[in-house]
Amino acid sequence: MMNINDPKLASLRQSVKAAREEFDLAIAFHETWKPTAYDEGLHQRMGTSYATNAFNVVRTALRREMVLALMRLWDKRSDTVRLERIAKTLDDDDIVDALAADRATQIGFPEMRDEMKQDMRQRVDKVITLINKYCRDGSDYSVRDSLQRTRHERLAHRNTKIASTTGATTTDEEIEYFYCDVSEIVRLLLSVVEGHAYDPVETGGVFRQYAGTFGPV
Repeated sequence: MMNINDPKLASLRQSVKAAREEFDLAIAFHETWKPTAYDEGLHQRMGTSYATNAFNVVRTALRREMVLALMRLWDKRSDTVRLERIAKTLDDDDIVDALAADRATQIGFPEMRDEMKQDMRQRVDKVITLINKYCRDGSDYSVRDSLQRTRHERLAHRNTKIASTTGATTTDEEIEYFYCDVSEIVRLLLSVVEGHAYDPVETGGVFRQYAGTFGPV
């Protein structure tokens, strides 16, 4: 059986830790942006002023940084999170077996390894399914592809050869859908790999509350 200190597992844990750090940024940017975009009461409080112009700049920056943080999770360089690589790693039964054995030992019931493995396998299968949705030939690859092109051509870089904004664009609804799926991926990864209970909704609520205090009172 694979040792829990195997380099593959160490690399997996490092990647999952980095995924959480990136998604924490995405939560902060996204949940702060949402009221600035949709809260009509907030818009009325801001009114029209030089400060409002600055507020709109901040709103645009929040959206930009949220997309950048989300898409970094899908980068393919060896020094990045690489969700697709994580899916392939977790598809190895030896990896799941080692994680289950370690978890069962940590909680003081090593004899529950098989039950732990079965439970982990179900969560791993869900992670792989969600990640594969956004891989090439996946059902929602077009959403990821559109966001990646936006990131490469307009956000992380400036493509001077783009003459117009024609072509496929990503709607706010599609971005929200993608964001929710990535949220679930990160939540499940932390549960399986680190044994951590991670609640992105609760974390997001804190930033929504902060964002709701924008504007004069």
